[in-house]
Amino acid sequence: MKFYLSSYKLGRETEQLVRLLPENKRTAYVSNAGDPFTDLERKRRWEESDIKDLSKLGLEVEHLDLREYFGQQDKLRTKISKFGVIWVSGGNLFVLRQAFKLSGFDEIVRELAKRKDILYGGYSAGVCILAPTLRGIDIMDDLSAKPYGEQYETIWDGLGLVDYSIVPHYKSDNSESEAASKVVEFMVENKMPFKALRDGEVIIID
Repeated sequence: MKFYLSSYKLGRETEQLVRLLPENKRTAYVSNAGDPFTDLERKRRWEESDIKDLSKLGLEVEHLDLREYFGQQDKLRTKISKFGVIWVSGGNLFVLRQAFKLSGFDEIVRELAKRKDILYGGYSAGVCILAPTLRGIDIMDDLSAKPYGEQYETIWDGLGLVDYSIVPHYKSDNSESEAASKVVEFMVENKMPFKALRDGEVIIID
């Protein structure tokens, strides 16, 4: 699996993103990190903006709502087999992690990571989830958000597909920039490996 990991939106390396694209341009767009948002019109506009940006790169984008696959991992695995690109947007990391778990998407992505013809891209929560642990990011994201039910406990382990934490929005013109600086301080104090990204910056793993 190849990775294009952005702090915010597409970032400034879209030429590199185009270079990384596999032959199969069908793209699964996952926006479940936004499920706790109550302003549904704003969420719709944000999703449409993401899809428009991706479509401009020649991608055939389909909105994939993981809620439709909760408890149906085999059905989701069959669906995902049709795509060459997975793009996961931002929002609440811990809600996104729960959606990955409830749908079995976490295991599917780990399986796909062994393949060279798949690109995983995304921004903010969509890239933070790849770390070994999600600890520290709770400084930025609300742990009390439970759109799928209060019975689900917070999941602290990430997918472990990179061996460091990713801190987006660091020293950026972003409402979460101050919180991102606190996350960096936490990780330094706790000797946690991490990479901090300013908005526009991208990590590329080819």
